[in-house]
Amino acid sequence: MEWSWQVVYEVLPSMWQGLIVTVQATLVGALLAYVLGLVLALLKMSKTWIVAKTSYWISEGVRRTPLLVQLYFLFYVLPDFGIFLSPFVAGVIGLGIHFSTYTSEVYRAGIENVPQGQWEASRALNYSAYQTMRRVILPQAIPPMIPPLANYLITMFKETPLLSAITVVELFNAANIFSNSHYKYLEPMTLVGLFFLIVSVPAAYAAMRLEQHFKPKNTGAS
Repeated sequence: MEWSWQVVYEVLPSMWQGLIVTVQATLVGALLAYVLGLVLALLKMSKTWIVAKTSYWISEGVRRTPLLVQLYFLFYVLPDFGIFLSPFVAGVIGLGIHFSTYTSEVYRAGIENVPQGQWEASRALNYSAYQTMRRVILPQAIPPMIPPLANYLITMFKETPLLSAITVVELFNAANIFSNSHYKYLEPMTLVGLFFLIVSVPAAYAAMRLEQHFKPKNTGAS
């Protein structure tokens, strides 16, 4: 098997379109994961026992089952109940729900790390629960959360090939379709790996810089 630049030139246009779909699915899925994750974290921290426990077990159920199974359920099982989703929508919802269970733990840890005195000061000012969370807690809790949330964004990007199982023509599936029709696998699959590296490595470096930026400074005694 020899490398062919002609095959590279032929497959690149479809792979470029696949990369665009991959990035779109990642960004929309991440937005959904971040929003749902915050809601889920607040529910798990609820003082109402049934709400907290129900949210916890739902989160654990999603997190302990494979993303691929969840994608199949959304795309192939829901139509039996009259719910039809396009491949892209089903993929984005699957990514968002699955990773929201992980981002919820990031939010929960960040919120719980805010000093207790901040909560007490908010109560002393007669802030409502909403005002306390929006004006006092979240502004302090979110900055340290940014690096782990960025890491989950990268992880989600690397999981997008699973969307090919529900016919989403993302980067991997675009290469796979070309390979199966032309019986050429070396160049398309090599390019898939290179595309993921080109995006993931700079993103991982940016996440590392964010972690260093938001890392608590050790001032020490002077």
